[in-house]
Amino acid sequence: MQSKNMATIISELDTYSVGVSEEDVDNLAQLIVKSNRIFIAGAGRSGFAAKGFANRLMHLNLEAHFVGDPTTPSIQPGDLLIIGSGSGSTSSLVANAKKAKNAGAKLATVTIYPMATIGSLADVIVTVPGETPKNDSGAADTASSVQPMGSLFEQLSWLTYDAVVLQLMGLLHETTDTMFPRHANLE
Repeated sequence: MQSKNMATIISELDTYSVGVSEEDVDNLAQLIVKSNRIFIAGAGRSGFAAKGFANRLMHLNLEAHFVGDPTTPSIQPGDLLIIGSGSGSTSSLVANAKKAKNAGAKLATVTIYPMATIGSLADVIVTVPGETPKNDSGAADTASSVQPMGSLFEQLSWLTYDAVVLQLMGLLHETTDTMFPRHANLE
C-alpha cells in the first residue's frame, strides 16, 4: 500500500505541473541549443536540482558547468547562464545574473516569481508554481503545499529540467544509448 505522504506529494506534483508552460520549456531548450556553453547556478536544494540538470546537459554532449565548481571557466558572450531560484532574489544568484549579463551572456531562470530581480534580467523565464518563505517579491505564492520550505518548487524544478532534457534529446538527436557512454565511469 502506498504511503499516504507519498500520495499527497504526487498529487501536488500532478496538480501544479500543469502550471509549467510547454512554450517556456521549448524556449529554454532552443536557447540552450544556440549557446556556446551553458552555466548553471542555484543555491540550497534548488541548487541540487540545477546541478542534476548540468549533469544531464553534459550527457547530451553539451559543455555545461555548475557555477561554484572549481573547474568552471569565465562566462563570455555567446554563453548562457541558467539560474534556478524559487524566490528569484537570492543575493549571490542576483550577483551572478548581473555579472553574466555584463559579460554579454544570455540569462535564463527557473523561478516561482518571474517579476523578481533575476526574472527582470532574464532573456528566458520558465515559471514553476510554488511557494517559499523567501518570497520578498510582493507577489502571491502560486501554489499551496503541505510540504515544507519550498519542497514543491524544488521537485517541480527537477521535473521541469527533465522535460527540457527530453526536448533537447529530440533537437540534438540524442538517445539513452548515445548519452550513456558520457556517464561517469569513475564512481
